Amino acid sequence: MFDNRYLRSLIIPLLIETLLSVTIGMMDTIMVATVGEHAVSGVSLVDSVSNLFVFLFSAFSTGGAVVASQYLGKKDRASACFSAKQLMYLSISFSVAVSVILLVFRYPVMTLIYGHIEESVMTSALDYFVPIVISFPFLAVLNSANAIFRSMGKSRITMVVSIIMNLINVSGNSILIYGLGMGTEGAGIASLLSRTVACIFMVYKVTRTKEEVHVDRPLKLEVDIPMIKRVLKIALPSGVENSVFHIGKILVSSTVASLGTASIAANAVFNALSTFANIPGTAIGMAAVTVIGQCCGAKEYDAASYYGKKLLALTYIMMGVTCTVMYILTPELALLYNLSQEAYSLAVATTRLNMFQTGIFWPFAFTVPNYLRAAGDAKYTMVISIISMWLFRVLLSRILGITLGFGLMGVMWGMFIDWYFRGILFTARFIRGRWKTKSVV
Repeated sequence: MFDNRYLRSLIIPLLIETLLSVTIGMMDTIMVATVGEHAVSGVSLVDSVSNLFVFLFSAFSTGGAVVASQYLGKKDRASACFSAKQLMYLSISFSVAVSVILLVFRYPVMTLIYGHIEESVMTSALDYFVPIVISFPFLAVLNSANAIFRSMGKSRITMVVSIIMNLINVSGNSILIYGLGMGTEGAGIASLLSRTVACIFMVYKVTRTKEEVHVDRPLKLEVDIPMIKRVLKIALPSGVENSVFHIGKILVSSTVASLGTASIAANAVFNALSTFANIPGTAIGMAAVTVIGQCCGAKEYDAASYYGKKLLALTYIMMGVTCTVMYILTPELALLYNLSQEAYSLAVATTRLNMFQTGIFWPFAFTVPNYLRAAGDAKYTMVISIISMWLFRVLLSRILGITLGFGLMGVMWGMFIDWYFRGILFTARFIRGRWKTKSVV
């Protein structure tokens, strides 16, 4: 159903897009590092909170992409377009509500999660928090439009948008942080501006009727409950899974915060650098939603199994390269963050350990479950992820990091054991083929 040329045209732009997406967050951290370690820590703490909602928006996008892909597999273009419109309704309404609530309760939220952290860190965090939260509706709509284009296999346009976003973000950071001395607030405003421009551009693209899947007559309200339920059949389990996952990550960040500013800063660098090694797996996971979703929509389950194995092999080859390169470059890259010697040493040690673990275990834990979601088996991935997150990443990390005194390294081992558990169960599920009975459309 998909030849190598098609797969290359789908995956290569997604690789570039994912790289650029990661770069936006990394550039914020690197460029505010000139303000001081408290600014790096403040951005890191806000990212831990905002990522919870960013991945919720992504869950809606995933649900819409799966439904649209399966309708395209069935050759039902009209239903694919209608599902895209319902996806936009969900994204806009949910993101606006989240933004309003977080803006009103921003200080209580940060205090509740992180407690009484250093005043300079809290000030930097709140300055960055406001523009980032304002950008949520633009980001949610942008994610949904991107997902619609990926469902058609048109990942090149989403790559172009990521390039535009990065140029705006870096230029804005340079002016607002270096030129006007606005610190973390400037970094947040630059991110808001980049997301707004990209959103406007993608809304224009996704409403054009010449696209195979498009949002028809966007200003005419057409709410269809059965279609929304189909989107939510994937989006809700994925959203709950992502929410619990990132609530767990926030609790882990809270554990790290109790270890001191050096550990907070080292963890921020660890998160930024480690994300680069995951880029191939993340990109191929997004491609799998299109490929396996269309196979399942056409009831070609043998083809879905074949492409799942092929994409997993490709993931391992590419992540082997990225993990090796990042392992070698970690000491030099960590210098970009202007850390204290204690934070620097800790960042290098944890990141290098992570490169080894990622190359072996990450694809089974995070690429394979995208195969299951694309087939409609999102509830299973939700249950396993929740159990694994709370049992290992939250509870075991706290025991190893604080109770047994292993510090940030103990927190890392709790995360690795979480990967082992979920990777074994997700891979077994895919091999056994239970996902073939979970059609969405």
